[in-house]
Amino acid sequence: MIVQQGPSENQSEPQEAEARKQRSLAILHAEQVPFIDHLPLRETEAESLRRTTEEVALRAMALCIVSVKGEGLEQEIVERLVDDFQLADAFSPDEKKFIADPDPDQMLRVQFAWRYETYWVLLWALEFIDELPRPDQICDVPAAVACLRDLGREGFLEQANLRPQSEILDAADLIYRYHWAVVDARLKQQDAPAQLDGGVVMERHYALNWLIGYQNQLWDDISTDT
Repeated sequence: MIVQQGPSENQSEPQEAEARKQRSLAILHAEQVPFIDHLPLRETEAESLRRTTEEVALRAMALCIVSVKGEGLEQEIVERLVDDFQLADAFSPDEKKFIADPDPDQMLRVQFAWRYETYWVLLWALEFIDELPRPDQICDVPAAVACLRDLGREGFLEQANLRPQSEILDAADLIYRYHWAVVDARLKQQDAPAQLDGGVVMERHYALNWLIGYQNQLWDDISTDT
């Protein structure tokens, strides 16, 4: 948690966080998703990190490249994309190893192919897509890839517009509570409730925690605790 203001300036923070929580619970209740009222409050605008638009855009581009490689794109094309989009320095340490490996094992490919879901969240955060639908199915992969392919590096950076922090925090609070429901069901050896997709929920939680600077963790170390 990153605190950016002193205690005297934070008197409205509990109300902000509680109001956000109650909006999330109303959505869960309407969708018949289980929840517990005592799950903690999330970060407020003053406590969260506000990333720059360029930072989020570069992270999104890197995620798109590792995802297409995970899906099976040939190494030669991947390397050309890295050069074309000038992303050599945009990857996390784990991503760099994966990008450099001409023949990663299938488990690693699957893991990185799931990053399409984190990329989708960042596309939403950058206002390339209007809304995040409820996490009950995978994202529109062709549309996600086309967004970067059609715009190119410069067009992507120019059109990116990081949406208000309050909207990002709303999404982070809601996914946190969705994820609790998914984990609780798994611990009870039950299917995820209300047709939620556990993989999509986890990846979204990962991306949103990074967006708000949760515990000041680097990309490879993001936790999605519930």
